[in-house]
Amino acid sequence: MPAKADTRKFDPAGPGDAHGSVFGLPFDEAESSVVLLPVPWEATTSYGRGTAQGPAAIRDASPQLDLFDIELAAHGLARPWAFGIHMRDEDPRVQAWNARASEHALRVLAHDGSDVRESLAIVNELSHALDAWVQGEVDGLLARGKIVGVVGGDHSVAFGAIAAHAARNPGIGILHVDAHADLRRAYEGFERSHASVLRNVVDELDGVATLVQVGLRDLSEEEFEYAKASAKITPWYEHALRRRLAEGTGWAHVCHDIVGTLPERVYVSFDIDGLDPTLCPGTGTPVPGGLSFADAVTLLATVVHSGRTIVGFDLVEVAPSGRAGDEFDGNVGARILYRLCSLALWSQGARDES
Repeated sequence: MPAKADTRKFDPAGPGDAHGSVFGLPFDEAESSVVLLPVPWEATTSYGRGTAQGPAAIRDASPQLDLFDIELAAHGLARPWAFGIHMRDEDPRVQAWNARASEHALRVLAHDGSDVRESLAIVNELSHALDAWVQGEVDGLLARGKIVGVVGGDHSVAFGAIAAHAARNPGIGILHVDAHADLRRAYEGFERSHASVLRNVVDELDGVATLVQVGLRDLSEEEFEYAKASAKITPWYEHALRRRLAEGTGWAHVCHDIVGTLPERVYVSFDIDGLDPTLCPGTGTPVPGGLSFADAVTLLATVVHSGRTIVGFDLVEVAPSGRAGDEFDGNVGARILYRLCSLALWSQGARDES
C-alpha cells in the first residue's frame, strides 16, 4: 500500500510552489509514492512537432491546480497528493539523444530524394537506446515500490515503460486511449515510431495479454486488418461508440463494457489526442472528434470502480501551442496527469485515513 509523505511542510489551500516539483508539491523522490519520469523525445514525430516540450509544459502549468479531489473524496481519498508525487528533472542524455535523432529524422522525413540510410540507422539506434533507458529507469523505480508514470514526448516513449511493467506483471492489460491505433510496421522506416509503438508492444512483449484501444478514429487499412486478426487486441472505434450513445446507451454502461475486456492488472497509455482536439490544440496529429475530458475521466475511474488495479501509466503527445501566455495544453495535460496519479493510488489502496 502507498505510504504518506510528510505533509506538514505543504499547505494545499495555498498556491503551489513554482520552484517545487510537479503540482507545486515539495516532495522529493524518496518520500513520494508516485514518481513521474519525463521523456522529452519526439524524433519520429511525423506531422506537428513540439511534444518534446510536453513534460515541461505540464510541469509549468501544474502548480495552479486545486489538489482536493472532490470525486475521490466520496471514496476516501480526497488528498491523493499527501502520498507524495514527484517528477524527476529531464535527463540531459535524453535531451541530447532527442536533438541528434530529430536532426536525422527530419532528413528522412524531407523525402527529397537524398540517400537517408545513414540517418535512418542513427534514428533507429538512438530509439532502441531510449527504449532501453526508459525500461531501466522504470524498472528501477518499480523495484523500490514506486507507482511510475512516464510523461512524454511522443508515444514511442511508452514502449520501455510498458516493457518494465509487463515484466513485473505478466498477463497485464493495456488500456490505450488514442485517436490513432499506432499499429503500423516501422512507419517511415523508423523501427520505434510513435505510429508503431503498440504494434511493437503486441509483437514483442509476451507479458502483455490484452490491448484495449479506445477512441480510434484515424488508422490505416493495414492497422485495421492487423487488429482484426489479433486475439490480443480489442479496438473500440469512435464511430461505433458514438452510434451506441446516439441509440441511447449511456456512457457509464459503455465504459463498463470497455473495462470488462481488461484483466485485473491494467497499465494506462494515454495519448492526449484521444481527447477532443479543442482540449489539446498543440498536439502533433489532432483529429476531429474524440473524448471529452469528462468522458475520459469517467472511463479511467471505471477501471478502479471495477476492482481492477492501475499498476502504471504514461501520458504522451502533449505539446504547447507556442503562443505567448498560452498554457492550455499544459493545463489539460496536468489535469489528466493528476487524475492518473490519483486513480493509480486509489486502486492500490491509498486512503486519507491510512
